Parts: sequence; C-alpha cells; structure tokens
Amino acid sequence: MTQPLLKIENLQTYFYARSKHSFVRAVDGVSLEVGQRETVGVVGESGSGKSITAMSIMGLIGAGPGVISGSIHFAGTRVRQNLLDGLDKYVRITEKNNRVMAVSKDESGWQKHSEKLMKNLRGKEIAMIFQNPRASLNPYITVGEQITEAVRLHTENKSVKEARERAIYWLEQVKIDSPRLRFNAYPSDMSGGMCQRAMIAMALSSEPALLIADEPTTGLDATIQSKIVGLLEELKYETGISTLLISHDISVISRLADRVAVMYGGAVVEYGPAKSVLGMGQPTKHPYTAALLASVPSEQKIRDKANLQTIEGDVLDTINVPAGCRFYARCNRVTPEIREKCATLHPGLKEVSPGHQMRCWLHCS
Repeated sequence: MTQPLLKIENLQTYFYARSKHSFVRAVDGVSLEVGQRETVGVVGESGSGKSITAMSIMGLIGAGPGVISGSIHFAGTRVRQNLLDGLDKYVRITEKNNRVMAVSKDESGWQKHSEKLMKNLRGKEIAMIFQNPRASLNPYITVGEQITEAVRLHTENKSVKEARERAIYWLEQVKIDSPRLRFNAYPSDMSGGMCQRAMIAMALSSEPALLIADEPTTGLDATIQSKIVGLLEELKYETGISTLLISHDISVISRLADRVAVMYGGAVVEYGPAKSVLGMGQPTKHPYTAALLASVPSEQKIRDKANLQTIEGDVLDTINVPAGCRFYARCNRVTPEIREKCATLHPGLKEVSPGHQMRCWLHCS
C-alpha cells in the first residue's frame, strides 16, 4: 500500500467553556487516514467534532487551549511533515477521573510555531471550503481579485495577467455561468450557489494535494445542493484530488466518499469502506450508524407517509465524558451480556471485517 496523504493519530482538541468553568473535549482521540486520490467522508450529528477536526488539520485553532496532542502526518510530493510537530512543548494538561482539570498553554509560542509549520501548507498543499461561502469571501474585493491573489500566492503564475487567466479558467471549471462577468462581481452580487462555486474555484486554483470540504452544501436549497454535489463528484474524477468531506448529510457522503468515518462525542465510532458503513443491506453496523441511517427519509417512507425515526436522548456532554461507551445512554441495542462493559469500559476500534473498524462491545466483545 502507498503511504496515505494524510494520517491523523490520536488527535485531541480541547476548549475551555467559561460559562461552565470546564474543558470541552471537542475532539478526543480521533485517528483516520486519507489516501492518494481518495475521498474520505466524515459524518455525524452537530457537535460530534467533525468541523473541529478539520480546523485542527488546518492549524486554525490557536487561542485558548486549542489542539493539545496527537499527530497529523501530511505526505505530499513537495512537503512531508507532522503538522503538530513540537507543539506539545507549549502545553501542559492535568486530568483527574477522566476529566480535564487544567490546561496550561503558551499561546504566543504555540501560535508562532504553528504558523511556521503551516507556512508552506495552508492554502497551497491543503485547501479548505468552509460552511458559509458568502461569509468566507471578502465582501469588499471582487471574486476574481480574490482568486487571482490565491493563484499568485500559491502557484508559479506570478504575473497579474497570467493569474487572471488562471482564475477565469477555474471559474470555468466549476461551471459558473458567465465566468468573465462573474470575475468582476462582488460576493453580494452573487447567489449562495455561485459563491460556493467561487470558493471551490479559489480552493482548487492553488492546485492543492488535499481538499477539505466542510459542509459544502449547508445553507443552499435542494436544487443547488444537488448541483454542488454533482460538481464535486465531477471534479473528483477529473482532478483526482484527495478530499476530506465533512457533512451531516448522509446522502452526500454516500455519493462522494470512498471511505467513511462516523463520529460521535468527539470520537470515531465506525470507520471503513462507504459501502460497508453506509450500505443498507450490511448487517454489521455500529448502533449509532444504524440510528443515523434509520433517520434518513427514504422514498418508501415518503410514499407510506411514515414517521421518521429519531435517536432518543441527548447528544453527549463532552465535558463529563463517561468511562464506558459514549453512546451507551442512547443505545437501544445493549444486551444483558454486555451491559456492564458498555457502562464502564470505553471500547477500542477493532476490525469487524477487512478494512472495517468499529468501537462497540456488541460486535467486538
């Protein structure tokens, strides 16, 4: 097997909640990989840690406790390094009874070292599409100027004329209507779908090795969502770019992803080929994955006017993380034989079939 482009191991990202005087374990021990020319989907409810994982990769969490520990190995053709290399010396953590009691961090030293690590990576080797495209674009600069700046900053096209033509080329690639006209438009003159296409064009204009797409269809109407997903699917096969796709929309993940990581309570609870994890006919699923799939409206449910299934209980409080399985309090598949384990022991990720891992005592006891 070739070396993965991105390999995350035991990533932990904590924040301090001033209102509760406690630390939130937003990402807590996440490990996953993105291979060359592969799309890995990350799915889960809001608050499961998907976006914080992406922000941690991009080095965009600096203030406060921020990223605490773990490793994020990037192995591109031009740059190979651990994106968290040496940051651990700026942080000290104190835990008691599985709860973070204190974090001491040299924020200035952390930020300076993090920026040094990401200098030749962010925007060049690793690009990101954010959730709100209109808010991500500068409202006072034309879309064309913003893409041109990215081209000049991250590619060999340094002259204004070359960069301008390259920017128009990428606007054409994302199939925005009248690309030369949109080049001179401001974000406020464009629809949400057009702004998202412009953001995709900007991300791809630097010709990155890895694209992180964080909820790329959020806030768009159903028709535009479908077009954006179709565009991403087309670009995937045309450019061969590796992608980390984050979404709460299982249909988007099913359509685009080669492998899928299901996150709950800051941890990956299931990880494997998309067909094995999300396939409706697959019998072995984590109870949380099964509950997510059951909550998706199907054509049959719509025809039958059936009620949608919901996941009982509340989303995990990542301040007071339980000692056992994080989904235990909401799980409806706990048996008497495994109840004690589920309540007291945190299951590890174990292989249930080739390439398919799961964190569940029901399948890995």
